[in-house]
Amino acid sequence: MNFLYFDPGLGAMIVQAVVAVAAGVLLFSKGVMYKVKSFFGLAKEEEDTYDSIDIDEQDSDVNDED
Repeated sequence: MNFLYFDPGLGAMIVQAVVAVAAGVLLFSKGVMYKVKSFFGLAKEEEDTYDSIDIDEQDSDVNDED
């Protein structure tokens, strides 16, 4: 009895598992490193350019005068 046969489905599953493990380790390590850096105050805070996209009442009053 020989159990050394790998069908294409098993090979694809092994490749998918290897890629998933690599992606998981990469994303997990980036999250951990960000938390460590932010704990020590080394992480840079990025400005959110779309933070205040709402129109203020003062802006709408200026546009109404035209």
